[in-house]
Amino acid sequence: MPVDFSQLDFSILMDHVEIVLTITWIFLSYIIRRYTKRVIRINQKIEHDKKRQRINAVDNIFNLFLVVGLVLIWSSELQNIAISIAAFMVALVIATKEFIACIVGAFYRASTRPYQVGDWIRIANYEGEVTDSDWLSTTLFEVDLKGGSYTYTGRTTVVPNSVLLLHTVQNLNYMRRYVTHTFSISRSTDDVNLFTIKEQILEKIREYSEHFHDVAIRYNSLIEKRLDIKISGPEPRVRITTTPEGFNVFTVSLFCPTEEAVEIEQKVTEDFMTFWYEKRNAYLGNK
Repeated sequence: MPVDFSQLDFSILMDHVEIVLTITWIFLSYIIRRYTKRVIRINQKIEHDKKRQRINAVDNIFNLFLVVGLVLIWSSELQNIAISIAAFMVALVIATKEFIACIVGAFYRASTRPYQVGDWIRIANYEGEVTDSDWLSTTLFEVDLKGGSYTYTGRTTVVPNSVLLLHTVQNLNYMRRYVTHTFSISRSTDDVNLFTIKEQILEKIREYSEHFHDVAIRYNSLIEKRLDIKISGPEPRVRITTTPEGFNVFTVSLFCPTEEAVEIEQKVTEDFMTFWYEKRNAYLGNK
């Protein structure tokens, strides 16, 4: 009975053409490989070792052809998969870029070691004592460096490690013991000449610094040697300037123990006011 091929439905095969081609390619590769190896084995003119070498070469060649054929058959599908993977990776990187930046910042910190736990540091606008450091962040106990009291404010700042890649890190650890403390006293422009009390203030500062003067000299030399730079100190300095608004500014700079900076500042300020009012009252009395 003749077969009517027009009644067969080939749509299923067309919908799964890659599978059909894969099966066909694997089958043909197996048949041709087996026939080629059989021809080599029955050839009496080839030595036994040569046969083994050629059979091994045939296996390698057909394995390569098999893989290349499968890649060509499934190339469109593989391309779609590759595009999907690439899109997924791009989305993953965008979603986790801050996390990745923190990890990279941690590697940067580990390789350069700009600070360690216990150091006083400044990162961007954050400053304080390092209390903890991990793969994602650095935790600081805030220290009042800008205000000049050098005390803990009670606030804790968690700085992501990604900030290390964008901003410089200043290690202020030498300030934990001694600091170059600078403060200013402003007075309205009047008939009191501030230069007449400059030397008196310097004498008072030397008096307050007498008990730590020798240690300050050694510590100052140690910092200069370690940092290989020249820093101000340990001798106190006084500078007198004026402002466009008409104020006289009396600026004092001294190298002193960090915990005594505020105390000495208050004593010097009190002495300044005493000397200033004495000069002012003397001037008014003679007027």
